[in-house]
Amino acid sequence: MLPARYRMTRSSEFGATVNQGVRAVQPDLVVHTMRHDVDDDGPRIGLVVSKSVGNAVERHRVARRLRHVARTVIDDLQPTDRVVIRALPGSRSAVSARLEQELRTALGRALPKSGAPR
Repeated sequence: MLPARYRMTRSSEFGATVNQGVRAVQPDLVVHTMRHDVDDDGPRIGLVVSKSVGNAVERHRVARRLRHVARTVIDDLQPTDRVVIRALPGSRSAVSARLEQELRTALGRALPKSGAPR
């Protein structure tokens, strides 16, 4: 489970990250990243799992997998990083290991472009 202090909860944070951040596309995920000005309690990660992924049971299953995968990359993020992970319909059938690899690849591409040097 993703600890509460790392969860992105405000729609304004989601909107700013998606609209102003850097996007990296993978087969099952789209990852938006942005470096925030304020150093909060740590990086913030938000999930978007729309109805195109499947019914409620499938969406919740994908969200649980993504939360678990996101927890594994927290140590690789800076405290000012903001990340929004949007699940694509293919994520419904993807295993957690594949989702983790795609997330790491997307973060590797997007984070260097999203702000100050790491």
